Amino acid sequence: MRVLVTGGAGFIGSHLCEALLRRGDLVTILDNFDEFYDPAIKWRNIEWCEDQHGCGVVEGDICNPAAMLDLFSRGQFDAVVHLAALAGVRLSLDEPQHFNDVNVGGTINLLEAARRHGNPRFILASTSSAYGLSEAIPYREDDPLLSPVSVYGATKIACEKYGHIYHQVHGLPLVALRFFTAHGERQRPDMAIHRFTRMILNGEELTMYGDGSTSRDYTYIADVVSGILAALDSGIGYGVFNIGDSERHSLSSVIKLIEQVCGVQARIRQLPEQPGDPPHTCADISLARAQLGYAPTISLEEGIGRFVDWYRQGQ
Repeated sequence: MRVLVTGGAGFIGSHLCEALLRRGDLVTILDNFDEFYDPAIKWRNIEWCEDQHGCGVVEGDICNPAAMLDLFSRGQFDAVVHLAALAGVRLSLDEPQHFNDVNVGGTINLLEAARRHGNPRFILASTSSAYGLSEAIPYREDDPLLSPVSVYGATKIACEKYGHIYHQVHGLPLVALRFFTAHGERQRPDMAIHRFTRMILNGEELTMYGDGSTSRDYTYIADVVSGILAALDSGIGYGVFNIGDSERHSLSSVIKLIEQVCGVQARIRQLPEQPGDPPHTCADISLARAQLGYAPTISLEEGIGRFVDWYRQGQ
């Protein structure tokens, strides 16, 4: 199968590309290698992929519609996994237009290119941020998406809606996956577990927003990839699925786990909670389990242990 992975040099994307190549798929990695974080990290993420037969890397921008049409014309893809996006709930509040242009505009460019070039299977990365301040915990896919608290979450809701239009009107087979908090090796440097580990091991003071009682559904990267592959291989014409672990862990408990694995006590400075973050997230994964066979297997404790080992080995 010829698969295009947008954002393929990122955290989730690079792990997915490795899994696709290992099972024999032909992979095209599309990434713009922007400077949201060091582009050298992204190039390092895909070193193994670049060395494999059947992998190509395209440095390009999903916001360029002509370039996307040309890429799809040349690639003749059987499937697209669209992971490329601007991330960061707090940053999105400061740069709403930019987030809309990239996340929504870029997605429309890809949907249109897919429509014009054979309607390949389309896997769309969405987010738990779509649920916003929903009080129905755990979140179900049929919960009303009426309370996003970040521009990032709102852009992903818009992408899902555009995806539904392209399925309904043009017959594009599309599955949207609402990822919860992914963690593991190669996690972005700005994300919590990576940042906390770095600061604890470096003896730096750790900033904690709120009293530590906020909680998240943490999903190990191998489980995230298994969910994507299941959606990719399914015959489902259209669907929306949660990809999470279905367990809640408080911020303070996560810090304690990292302290235990590192063998170092954190120095913590508590600050007020920041806007844009819901107090709790947790996925109901019964639909993904039933229709995709999705079944996460790696606990947060094991995942943090693997991450700290990776970090200590020089990443």
